[in-house]
Amino acid sequence: MNNDIIRELEEEQKKKEVSQFNTGDTVKVHNKIKEGNRERIQIFEGTVTKKQGGNSSRATFTVRKISNGVGVEKTWPLHSPNVEKVEVVRRGKVRRAKLFYLRKLTGKKAKVKEAMDTRKTEQ
Repeated sequence: MNNDIIRELEEEQKKKEVSQFNTGDTVKVHNKIKEGNRERIQIFEGTVTKKQGGNSSRATFTVRKISNGVGVEKTWPLHSPNVEKVEVVRRGKVRRAKLFYLRKLTGKKAKVKEAMDTRKTEQ
């Protein structure tokens, strides 16, 4: 009985539409920031290093970028009301679910190969 109540509350908090992205993709996360009584959107662009939580309302994703030579990682709940939208800039081709090896790499070595589009275009 308790689990049913918790499950119902979590389902209500889920977003209706969540953008589809995977580990290795380069994304722009549009994040709401409150400063006093003002609200603005700040964009964080980087590579998705991990997704966890599956299809639950507790699902999170981590994005990594290099800013002024320093690696910065941020983790967001997928269904957070503070995450306005997640925009996929480039699809990445990776063979791992978690890209922690990127932390050790710098420069061009830290890039993820771009996935080729496998869909055929009709002419």
